[in-house]
Amino acid sequence: MHTVAATMTMDARDRFQALLAEHARIAPKVAAMYCRHPEDRRDLAQEIVVQAWRAFGRYDPARSFSTWLYRIALNVAISQVRSASQRERHAVPLDESAHAIADERAAPHETDERLHALQRCIDTLAPLDRALMLLYLEERSQIEIADVLGISASNVGTRINRLKQRIRARLAQTMT
Repeated sequence: MHTVAATMTMDARDRFQALLAEHARIAPKVAAMYCRHPEDRRDLAQEIVVQAWRAFGRYDPARSFSTWLYRIALNVAISQVRSASQRERHAVPLDESAHAIADERAAPHETDERLHALQRCIDTLAPLDRALMLLYLEERSQIEIADVLGISASNVGTRINRLKQRIRARLAQTMT
């Protein structure tokens, strides 16, 4: 016979697993944004899930699970980037969401060059700016980005505009 605590834990685990399955792309996507090596990506994605489970008792179901999970995922990723043992192995491989930035009319080799140049630009960004770009490329609203990153929506808009200007300038230098 199960105790009440065991039943509640089972219910919480089932809810967590269901929510995690519904938002299964978040942890791997964040890991891909912060890690170059596949094994590091897997480790980071796993650590994100572990930390999310540890914090799940504090999750407020009235709020967006994806926003909550992004916040945890980005905090875990940024903490790992800052650790000295991981610093030299991190970069920003782009996923399919970055393809929207490339000009669809460009020849395939031109598109590849543009994506690689964009990837190199994002590689140089500070961890918080990478998080901002990830959420921007995911087409999250400024309000949701602000909620995930713990900054104001107006700050999000300002930072995005400045990042886009910086990236455009760098791309213009590398593409000429």
